[in-house]
Amino acid sequence: MAKKLYIGSLPYETTDDQLKEMFGKAGTVESAKIITDKFSGRSKGFGFVEMSSDEEAQKAIETFNGFKMGERTIIVNEARPMEERPRRDSFGGGRDSNRRERF
Repeated sequence: MAKKLYIGSLPYETTDDQLKEMFGKAGTVESAKIITDKFSGRSKGFGFVEMSSDEEAQKAIETFNGFKMGERTIIVNEARPMEERPRRDSFGGGRDSNRRERF
């Protein structure tokens, strides 16, 4: 069964392919994805790697947690399930919608 890992504090230049190649040294990588900002497309400095087994995931954690990558020291641990976030309906600039402007 595949195990998903969270990879944090990545250099912003890191690509999906680089992540996949790096973690491939610990075992079979099912997928590797850098998370990017949906508007700018710029990396958010973290990503996820899915290893093909629990043993390979543990080896990747032991090998790469605290690993120096460029100027940054990366964090590797088991990914937690995504928590549901409250829906944001407002696109305003922080102004109270019940308050009226007075001119």
